[in-house]
Amino acid sequence: MKSAIEVFGEWAQSGRDERMAQGHKQAVDHMLSFLVDQQNEPFTAIDAGCGNGWVVRLLQTMDKCLGAQGVDGAPEMIQKAQSLDPAGHYHCADLMKWRPSEPVDIVHSMEVFYYFSDPGALVQHIANHWLKPGGRIITGVDHYLENPPSHNWASENDISFMTTLAEAEWLALFTKAGLSDVQSWRFGAKAPWAGTLILTGRLET
Repeated sequence: MKSAIEVFGEWAQSGRDERMAQGHKQAVDHMLSFLVDQQNEPFTAIDAGCGNGWVVRLLQTMDKCLGAQGVDGAPEMIQKAQSLDPAGHYHCADLMKWRPSEPVDIVHSMEVFYYFSDPGALVQHIANHWLKPGGRIITGVDHYLENPPSHNWASENDISFMTTLAEAEWLALFTKAGLSDVQSWRFGAKAPWAGTLILTGRLET
């Protein structure tokens, strides 16, 4: 069994990262549309677990986006992101330890948080060090308790572990981190697939 970072590095080399981006694009487009509807002013953004940078590049096309950057733990993913977007800002770092030079208005993440043994600590770290007051975090996860087709992913992908939480547990982590306006909903459900679980919350001003 391998760490998620090792597996993602292999996926960057094999081209699986591009298939992942295609598979997640509808959910991410939905999340970004929600953010645009919520955001009246120009914004800065971070994509947490940015992979090959595809969401950073999407963010950069938005009229209100003043700047977007990505951070990921897999060196191969960051190398690919930089090769695809030489002018972009990408950081190879442990998300639990990294801090941006300036806090941002929006933190986005897709299919990342459950690869951490303590995802609540990551949410807290982002709330404490990444977000501006009034800033919003939004994340999508496909691996969660109410989505049985995802339960075998760790063994199927030779990944050492995934944290399996129920929707209510995810919501509790966001609330515990001091976020307000905490919400969740599911996108793209089609039995037996329960859909992408989307979670969001805002840092109080």
